[in-house]
Amino acid sequence: MRILLSTYGSRGDVEPIVALAVELRALGLEVRLCAPPDAEFATLLARAGIPLVPFRKSWRAWAEQPSTAEERVVSVDAFVAGFIAATYDTLAEAAEGCDMLVASGMLHFVARSVSETVAVPHRFAIFCPSLLDAQGWHAQVGAPINAHRASIGLPPVEDLPAFLFTGRPLVAADPTLCPEVTPGALPVIRTAAWILPDERPLPANLVAFLDAGAAPVYVGFGSMRVPNDSARVAIEAIRAQGRRALVARGWADLGLIDDGADCLAIGEVNQQALFGRVAAIVHHGGAGTTTTASRAGTPQVVVPQAVDQFHWAARVTELGIGAAHDGPTPTFASLSAGLGTALRPETGARAATLAGAIRTDGAASAARLLVDATFDGW
Repeated sequence: MRILLSTYGSRGDVEPIVALAVELRALGLEVRLCAPPDAEFATLLARAGIPLVPFRKSWRAWAEQPSTAEERVVSVDAFVAGFIAATYDTLAEAAEGCDMLVASGMLHFVARSVSETVAVPHRFAIFCPSLLDAQGWHAQVGAPINAHRASIGLPPVEDLPAFLFTGRPLVAADPTLCPEVTPGALPVIRTAAWILPDERPLPANLVAFLDAGAAPVYVGFGSMRVPNDSARVAIEAIRAQGRRALVARGWADLGLIDDGADCLAIGEVNQQALFGRVAAIVHHGGAGTTTTASRAGTPQVVVPQAVDQFHWAARVTELGIGAAHDGPTPTFASLSAGLGTALRPETGARAATLAGAIRTDGAASAARLLVDATFDGW
């Protein structure tokens, strides 16, 4: 059996699909993966031994689009059409001869069209059920999707949610962190989060920094384009708590504000190994980062920037394992308040207790479901 896995998005979209690929391969299936050609994703797939079929446009090229309101693409049609143009041809070619197409990320604009064109069964996966219940944006994307379908000889879409996510999408999210399915949304198939084990050692300079004093506070926003002064605000707020700071550069290229020995800037590292060694984690609230932090038992301050990140921020607060920042732009006062909550002993105790409930079998469960042709509803 040959399965094409595919995603178009940030690391939070790519890494879970790689985790699924590893589990499918362990079951003896032939697997390859369509993903953006960004260097970090190519490295990730190479480390897992999964063949990469790269899309033509990198994901970082989208992230680095102009940031002012006047320069942004304001047309939804142009925005969606751009994603379709960047992915359809590559995905359709790669899907030829496959027995199943599993898609995620921004491929909801094209995956079903590809499956119809090449006559291959299609499954869609998301990592937060709140994404399913967004009727406002569902209605906005129909025109560019149907324009593309007309250009390739397919009929127009009548049921947009089912087109985007299939009639019964996979939701891969930890049941403790995300127990509910949004009322009124599509029926779903649930598994725990798809976690890719990371055995890489931490860099020597990072280990030396960790060993040199009390546990620092980590701050990082992954691929999010946070405000330019985010590093300054974070470092000053962390220092005000009497803590050292560990700053992940990320795609915003955050850096240090001085040469103080109490701060260190790092690149991409093994978060699974790192997060258990810090006092708190300030992050954007991506599904993967939230799950990894929760699994480490470390309190969190979530500064959500977009989409499902607000859901994860709310869950961190509801579970009492950290604090949700009000809005995407932290100030010294607002981040200090969040850190004050996260660094309380009782918050740390709740985070440590909850860590034991985080499941790691999601990718293996999903792999077995996908190869079981008799699974109800597919």
